[in-house]
This record gives sequence, structure tokens and C-alpha cells, in this order.
Amino acid sequence: MKIQVVRPRELGDSERARWRELQKADPNLDNPFLSVEFAVAMDRLRDYVRVAVISDGGRIVGFFPYERHSFGIGKPLGGFLTTCHGLISVPDLKLDAKALLRACKLSVFDFDHLVAGQPTFAAYEADVRPAPVMDFTGGFDAWLEQVKSNSPKNLKTVRYKERKLGREHGELRLEWASPDPEVLRTLLAWKSDQYRRTGRVDRFAQPWIVELTDMMHAENSSDFAGVLTMLYAGDVPVAGHFGLRTATTLVGWFPAYDTEFGRYSPGIVHHLQMAEAAANAGLHMVDMGKGGKEYKDWLKSGVLYVAEGRISRPSPSAAVHWMGRTPFNKARTIVMDRPSLYRAADRVLKGFGRVRTSMQHQEPSNAVSQEPTGAR
Repeated sequence: MKIQVVRPRELGDSERARWRELQKADPNLDNPFLSVEFAVAMDRLRDYVRVAVISDGGRIVGFFPYERHSFGIGKPLGGFLTTCHGLISVPDLKLDAKALLRACKLSVFDFDHLVAGQPTFAAYEADVRPAPVMDFTGGFDAWLEQVKSNSPKNLKTVRYKERKLGREHGELRLEWASPDPEVLRTLLAWKSDQYRRTGRVDRFAQPWIVELTDMMHAENSSDFAGVLTMLYAGDVPVAGHFGLRTATTLVGWFPAYDTEFGRYSPGIVHHLQMAEAAANAGLHMVDMGKGGKEYKDWLKSGVLYVAEGRISRPSPSAAVHWMGRTPFNKARTIVMDRPSLYRAADRVLKGFGRVRTSMQHQEPSNAVSQEPTGAR
């Protein structure tokens, strides 16, 4: 067994083809965040991106994409931006995880959305979580029946708001896979506003994340693409989503809506229409990601599983990392396990967002010029 560490951009055509072959051969790897295209895009923007190429008898049997930060701290590729990571390999490949870290020059690797059950990492899984999905393999109508069964009241309410929105603001239409960069700018502006309103860090205040989103939007092949959807009432955009897809799976990434239409629940209306469009486009699944919003519980018709855990080799940096991360991870798990705590935390963040927004409105008018480019 041989492990060679390279930059994703250094992979040749045959190696990239092998990556795609391995990914397609295992349904558990059917996620665009595990695709070679995403790894290469991340490498163009971040100097710390690496991939371990694993060979056995001269044939590549796996790829392990990751981030290598200072002091040998390893993180999943894309970190907080992604909802899936892991080893892209032949089925049941089992490596010595600590030997893999040694080859990657890592002292520790902390994961929270790892494909559950991979033999190399299974012994280090501290927790396994469900990630709800919309499954269309039985057809869109079968999925919709499941949604109705999950919560007939919710579906009835959303359909009522959907009709009301169309009646009061113009006929509704969903644009699937919009290539228009201005439509993407509209969506990202809504998302930035949502982050600030709810007390979250605005991801799009970081220019490289905006650039990554633009690069992904430009991708359009049969195996990998960025998919931008937008719901219109008449000619006015009201809600949208940008995500990534493989040939069969779309992953939820950046949903947002215009708050002027908030009383119509445009985000959920959009999700219902996006689901139908995805099924009609031949996709088998929309992966909504683990945790978070209650709407996922009644839109789901199945689950995937992702794992949280940590691998380390004895070193001072690994010990410091453990002291800094483990209490946070445990606290987050406790909050995510208890809906009442999750809602309370959400209210606190939203309150913080309102205070911060109010303070910004009281600043001199030239304060706008100091806003990071990525937040626009």
C-alpha cells in the first residue's frame, strides 16, 4: 500500500477519471462534496488543500481529500461549508487511520459529516447522525404522498400560501438551473441578510467563498454541476436556492428568500417546487443535510447517516486541539439533541442579529463603504 500526497490540481486526467469511477461505484459516495471537481476548485482558492492518493499494487484504490492547517491540524475539505466528507475508495477499504494521518503529516483530524461506517474511520466515530433526504426513486407523486403523511396540516397550509402568493403577486414559476450570475447575486444578498438577521457569521463576507460559489455555478457536466433555482411571482424573484449535484443527487447548500414575502412562507413553497423540478430533471434525491430546521422532518422521505469523531496522533498540537474543540463539540451535540434548546439558541442568535443590525443603522452613512465585498 502506497500513499502519496499531492495538490488536487496536480491530478492527471486518468487520476481524475479513477476518482469519478470509484465515486460512482459506491452509492454512499454519491455526494457532490466528494467529487473531484469540488476538490480542484477548493485547491484553486485555498493553499491548505491536499489529497492523499492511495495505491495498492500499482492501482489507485482511494483518494482522501483534506485540509492541512498549521501545526498539523487536519480538517475536512471545505470544512464548515460542506455537509459530507470522507474517503473515496474501493468498497470496504480499511487503512490504519493513524498511519494515514502520518502520511498526510497530520497530528489530528476532526470530522463531523463523515460518510458513516467507512472501515478506516469507523472505530473513531463518536456519534452518528441522520441527514434527512427527499427520495424520488419511487417518483415525485410517491414522495409527495410521504410528505402528506408526515404532516397533512403543514402541506395544506403551504399549498394555501402558495396559491395566495400567486393570486396576490402574479403567477408562480420556478426557474431550474438558471445560468444568470445576476440571479445568483440576488440569492447571495438575501443569504447575507439572513446571516446577519439571525446572528450568524456572514459567509459571503469572505471573498473566496463568493468566488467558490461563482466557480461552482459555472460548472455544468453530466456528473457535476452547480444548480441555481429561483421562484418568481410574476416577474419578481421571491425565493431561491443554490446547491451542487452529481448525476443523481442534489445537495442543499444556500437557500434564501426575500423577507418582503415572508408571510407566504416562500422558502418552503420554493422547496416543494424545487423538489418537483429535481425529480423531473432525473435526480433521485435531494440531501438536506443533518440537523437544523423542523421543515426537514416533514419534507423527508428517507435518511442518510453521517458521523462525528476525531483521530489523533500523540503530539502537543493534538492535545491543544482537543482542549479547544471537544467541549464545543459536546455542547453542540447536546443542543442539537434537544429541540427546545435548539429553538432557544436560535432565538438568542436572532436577538443578537437584531441588535447588531440596529447598531449598524445608527452608524454614519459612510459605514456602508467599509462592508466587505463578499457581503453585497
